[in-house]
Amino acid sequence: MKILTIVLLVLAGALVLGLVWLWTPDKPRADLEASYLRSPGDLVDVAGMRLHVRDNGPRDAPVVILLHGFGSSLHTFEPWALALGERYRVVRFDMPGTGLSAIDPQGDYTDGRSLVVLEALMDRLGIAKATLGGNSMGGRIAWMFAAAHPERVDKLILISPDGFASPGLEYGKRPEVPAMVMLMRYVLPKPFLQMNLAPAYADPSKLTEETVTRYHDLMLAPGSRDAMIARMGQLEPQDPAPFLRRITAPTLLLWGEKDAMIPVSNAADYERLLPDARVVVLPNLGHVPHEEDPATALAPVEAFLSGE
Repeated sequence: MKILTIVLLVLAGALVLGLVWLWTPDKPRADLEASYLRSPGDLVDVAGMRLHVRDNGPRDAPVVILLHGFGSSLHTFEPWALALGERYRVVRFDMPGTGLSAIDPQGDYTDGRSLVVLEALMDRLGIAKATLGGNSMGGRIAWMFAAAHPERVDKLILISPDGFASPGLEYGKRPEVPAMVMLMRYVLPKPFLQMNLAPAYADPSKLTEETVTRYHDLMLAPGSRDAMIARMGQLEPQDPAPFLRRITAPTLLLWGEKDAMIPVSNAADYERLLPDARVVVLPNLGHVPHEEDPATALAPVEAFLSGE
């Protein structure tokens, strides 16, 4: 019995030491802004919180709003924004509690709240109507907004959009957040994050150290991890069919052929339900084609925007 007690104490001590060694504190907001904020003017008061927004291109040009995926930030679309900014007004923002945007004071990270924030941002920037583009979670927000506010959406660009229930999820039921995800609040080593980001790329060698560092740094913004956990716990998947059937905007579905997170086969479900949709499959690209190969992924987008 004494030997067993000693063994358990040693194991408990090792676990505590391991957690202390792996403990990942938040980074000071001032340090993050020094690295990732282009201008103080990019912090904009919207819907009762301060959002990180980038607004590029001619103010009188057609507007394109790009929405990032879960755990990402507006930086994911930087190459696209630079290229499109010559002909379009390109707006990007960090969702509340992600990137450099403040946490939601209401603690509300539901899709419904995201739609309110997006509409409020458009009003704040004087944008009556825009093309919405979104990746993964951002794609889901984009098509939900287009269904709720068809008069404010010109076109839709959905990049591997989330929406259809994956294994383990049920429509109308909030998922249980895994304990390992909850632990992320205290322990988030960069190598572990890199392991989780790599499957988003068809070729993991294209996931650069700079990109991993950016993701890691911004996840360590004060309140960011709590917001991510809350967003996961507050997700209540809805059957996309009734929403998609209401969408009138012409839609481009852009999908990496080797997407390991949301399979390209889902494109057929969207195409079947959307009244006006076209599908472009990108060979040898994964879940974030705009990051993995920005130029290749942008070509069909530019053609779609120009009406080709």
